[in-house]
Amino acid sequence: MNNPLLKITNLELGFNTFQGEHKILHGLNIHIKAGERVALVGESGSGKSVTARIILGMFDELTSANFSGDILFNEQRLDLMTKAQKHSLRGKEISMIFQDPTSSLNPTFKIGQQFYEVLRTANPKIKKQAANKIAIDWLHKVAITDADRVLNSYAFQLSGGMNQRVMIAMALVNKPSLLLADEPGTALDVTVQAQTLNLMRELVTQENTAVLFISHNLGVVREFADRVYIIYKGRIVEQGKTHDIFDNPQHPYTQALMAAVPRITGGGIPEIDDTSERYYDPIFIHKGGEEIGDPV
Repeated sequence: MNNPLLKITNLELGFNTFQGEHKILHGLNIHIKAGERVALVGESGSGKSVTARIILGMFDELTSANFSGDILFNEQRLDLMTKAQKHSLRGKEISMIFQDPTSSLNPTFKIGQQFYEVLRTANPKIKKQAANKIAIDWLHKVAITDADRVLNSYAFQLSGGMNQRVMIAMALVNKPSLLLADEPGTALDVTVQAQTLNLMRELVTQENTAVLFISHNLGVVREFADRVYIIYKGRIVEQGKTHDIFDNPQHPYTQALMAAVPRITGGGIPEIDDTSERYYDPIFIHKGGEEIGDPV
C-alpha cells in the first residue's frame, strides 16, 4: 500500500489581528507512512507545534484562525470532518504527547482515573478493574515498577520524568496509528530525556505506530527519525532521509542549524546569522524524500 497514513498538502495558517492577518504557515507539504518516524525540525516559533495542533483539530473553534489546504488521515479528510468525528479519533487513532508532562495532566484527578478516561475513549464499556490492569501493564512497559503507587498519585506528586513516562503510556495504550510528539523531552534533564525517548522508540516500533516528532534537538532527531523536514518561519526548506539531511545538508538554513550545534572541541560560539535572505531559498528535496505523488 503506497498511500501514506497522513498526508498534508499546501497547509496554510493565519491569525486575524488588529493589524490584519498574520501568516504562520506557508503551504506545508508533509506525509507519513504507517509505522514511520518523521521529524519536523526548526527553531522556536517556526510553526512546528501549531502544525501538530491543526492535525489534532485544536484550533477548529478559534474564530481568529484561518486555514487552507488538505489533511488526509487514513484517506479521510480531517479538515472536512465534524467535531464529533474528530473527537472520536483523538486518543484512539491519533494521540499526542505535549512538551510539559506535568501541566498536561489534570492536577485534580489521580493518574489512575485519567488512565481510565483515556481507555474509555476506545472502549466506553470498560470496567475500572480491567482498566487498572491495563494501566499497570503499560506503566511496567515504560519502566515504572511501582505502578500501584503511581496510579494512586496526583501528577504534582510525581517527578517530571515519571509524568513523562505516564504520558507516553497514556498516548500509546489505545494503540493509535499516529502519535504526535511535541518535544517530549524538553522539560527533562538530559539523562531522563534519553531514557524516556528510548522507551518511546521501542514502544512505537513494537506497536508499528507512526510518529510526527517535533523537536529542535538535532541530536535526538538523528537517533530517532527515519525522515526529516526542516521548517523555517512556516516554510519547509529541506526534506529527506535522516542520514542525507545530517551528512549532506544543502539549504542555507539547514547548514546554519547544523553549525549552531555545540562542539566538544571548543572554538567559541559560532557566528551565525539570525536571519538571512538565503534562508528563504527554494526548498531542497533529497532523493528518496519526495512527497508521495510528486515527480522524482
